[in-house]
Amino acid sequence: MKGISAGRIAQAKACFSALGRITTRSQFGGYGLLAEGVMFAVIAEGELYLRATDGLEPAFRARGMVNMVYSKRGVPITMRYYWVNERLWREKNELIGLAWQAVREARREQRVKTGCHGRLKMLPNIDINMERQLWRAGIRNVYDLRLHGAKRSYLRLLQQQTNLGLRVLLSLGGAIAGYHQAALPAELRSELIEWFEHTAAMRRHGHDPLIKGRGPALND
Repeated sequence: MKGISAGRIAQAKACFSALGRITTRSQFGGYGLLAEGVMFAVIAEGELYLRATDGLEPAFRARGMVNMVYSKRGVPITMRYYWVNERLWREKNELIGLAWQAVREARREQRVKTGCHGRLKMLPNIDINMERQLWRAGIRNVYDLRLHGAKRSYLRLLQQQTNLGLRVLLSLGGAIAGYHQAALPAELRSELIEWFEHTAAMRRHGHDPLIKGRGPALND
C-alpha cells in the first residue's frame, strides 16, 4: 500500500468495522475492500468507490455519485463502482448504510452464482475454519446449513467442541439470514440469545440438549 491510498484504507477499515472483518486485495490497479471476504468497494489513488448492482446504481446516481473509470492498456473502462466524495465521508451513518447495502447486494449475487449448494465460506461469518468444523459435523454446503438451521447446527458443533460460545450461534444465525453477526436484527438476536442461555443452563445441570425431547425448542 503506497501513497495516499494507505491512509484512505486505514480510514475505511475504521469506518466500516461494523460490517465485519475488513481486508484488502489488489484490484483494478488499486485495492479491493472486502467485508468478511465479500468485496464491496475499491480504493484507487486515495479515493473510495462503492460497488453497485442494478438495484443500487439508481440510488448512487441520485446522490450525485459518479462512476470509477479504470484504464486498461490505455483504454478507459467505466466500472460499476461509484466515487465517495468528501461530503459523503462526513456523513458517516449514511456512508455505512450505503456500504452495507453494497455488501448485501454482493452477497446476494454470490448466492445466485453459487446456488443453494454453494460453499459455506461464501456466507457471512463463515471462514475456512468454521467451514471445516461444519464439514466435520456433517454440514457440507449452504443447503445443509439452511436445512438444519442455526440451533441444530450449533448443537452438532457442540458434539465436537463443548466450549462453543454465543458468538458461534449468532454467526450461524447471521450466515443463514445474510447478516454479519454484529448486525443481526434485534428480534433474531434476542431469540438466539434466549435459546443459548436455556441450552447453557441445561448443560450446567447435566442435561444433554442433544437428546431428543430434552432440549429447548429448535424452531429456526
